[in-house]
Amino acid sequence: MKLLVIGATGQVGRELVETTHSLGSRVATTRSGMIDSDVECVSLDVRQLDEVRRVVRSVAPDVVINAAAYTAVDHAESNRDTAFHVNAEAVAAMADACRDIGARFAHYSTDYVFDGSSRVPYTETSPTCPLGVYGASKRAGEEAILASGVDHLILRTAWVYASHGSNFLRTMLRLGSERDELRVVADQIGSPTPARWIAEATVALLARPVVPSGIVNVVAAGETSWHGFATAIFEEASRLGVLQRTPRVIPIPSSDYPTPARRPVYSVLDTSRLRVLGIEPPPWREGLVRELSRLAAAAAG
Repeated sequence: MKLLVIGATGQVGRELVETTHSLGSRVATTRSGMIDSDVECVSLDVRQLDEVRRVVRSVAPDVVINAAAYTAVDHAESNRDTAFHVNAEAVAAMADACRDIGARFAHYSTDYVFDGSSRVPYTETSPTCPLGVYGASKRAGEEAILASGVDHLILRTAWVYASHGSNFLRTMLRLGSERDELRVVADQIGSPTPARWIAEATVALLARPVVPSGIVNVVAAGETSWHGFATAIFEEASRLGVLQRTPRVIPIPSSDYPTPARRPVYSVLDTSRLRVLGIEPPPWREGLVRELSRLAAAAAG
């Protein structure tokens, strides 16, 4: 199997470069054309749609995995055109190019396609109703894939973090080392999910002989609030020696932390289909411990 990994410098993209070796030969793309890996890398700016089509055709992969996205949720509110260009128009170009060469297209989407009004986990067939531009642009990307007729997997995930990049885990570790007290939103509920496990689940899905086209929810098991996640980060980071101090974490309502974009208050995703496909999501706290252990090991050299 030959794979093309688009967006190899992002949180999930970096993990894909490290975890997809078992599937076959790989080509990665970054905007610079460089990557800290021995994997072949080509330059690609996904905003250039003709280049997107050209790279897919020239690499001629069996599978394209798109890990590139515009993920600045708040900035998207004032940058609608850019968000839709990257998250919908570029995705449509990828899907069409994959269809034309007979490649399978794996693409990551988000819990933000939902409005959070449910009180039970969202399934793959739950009605979508994004609250903001980011979620709307990601839903438009999903719709473009579905309309293209390409053989596809749309992998919806949520609350993604990693030991690298810009994310909630790293922000909390930085702030926790600087402050005695943090105020964190306690009325938004979701499933913190490590990028590493998302990549591993993707590999497992692509390795299966038959996985029908469609949407699959790929998130860790269980649910918590941002406050609960932050509290767990500090407890486990202290236990593992990643942090030498544990700040006080004060729960606050979303109304005390206004943002340009509205967030769903409940965006837990049902993973029944993933389990039917033979993949068991780890409990979210177990995933956190694993990621913090990676940080501890890296710090120890």
